[in-house]
Amino acid sequence: MPAPAWLVVAYLLGSTPTALLAGRWMRGIDLRQYGSGNLGATNVYRVLGLPAALAVFAVDVAKGVVPVLCFPRWAGTTSPLWPVAFGVAAILGHIRPVYLGGKGGGKGVATASGVFFALAPVPMLVALLDWIIVMLLTRIVSLSSVFAAATLPFAVAIWYGPRSPLFPGAAAVAAFVVWTHRANLERLRAGREPRIGRVTAA
Repeated sequence: MPAPAWLVVAYLLGSTPTALLAGRWMRGIDLRQYGSGNLGATNVYRVLGLPAALAVFAVDVAKGVVPVLCFPRWAGTTSPLWPVAFGVAAILGHIRPVYLGGKGGGKGVATASGVFFALAPVPMLVALLDWIIVMLLTRIVSLSSVFAAATLPFAVAIWYGPRSPLFPGAAAVAAFVVWTHRANLERLRAGREPRIGRVTAA
C-alpha cells in the first residue's frame, strides 16, 4: 500500500479503545461510566487495578511504536517525515477514536510515549525521567504527564537540533497533551486533582 493508506491504518490502530475493551472483558463494564470516565491507563488503574493498567498502557504504547517502526518499511518510503506522520496519526486516533464516534478517547500520553520512544529514544528517556521525578514528588499523574510533555521538545532540540523534523512533531505532541489535560489543570488550580494511591471500586 502507498504511504497515505498506511496513514489511515495508523489512525485506525490508534483508535483501538484498549481501556474500553479491558473494562468489558474483565468486568463487563463501560469504563467511561466509572472513575474519571477517561479511557486511559490511569483510570484503568483506579477502576480495574494495577495489572490491567499495565496491560492497557503496554498496548497503547505499542499503538505508537508499530506505525513508526514498521509502516515506513511496509510503505517503501525513506522520507524522515513519514514516521512522524504515522506517529501523529496514531496519537490522533487514540485521542479521537473513530470507533467511538471521534470522541471519548484517552489523553494520548501512552501512545505518544510509544511514538517518541521509537523516534527519539534519548529525549524520550529524559521526558520519562521528568515524569518519574514529578510523580514521586506529587503522586499526580496528570501533572507528571504535562511536565514530561513540555520537556520533550526541549530534549529533542538539544539532542537532534531545532531544525530536526522531530522538533515540530514533539512540539505538536506536547501541545496535544497539554490540551487534553486542560480539565486536569483546572482541577489542579482548584486543588481537586486526585493523587495516585487507591483504587476506585466499580
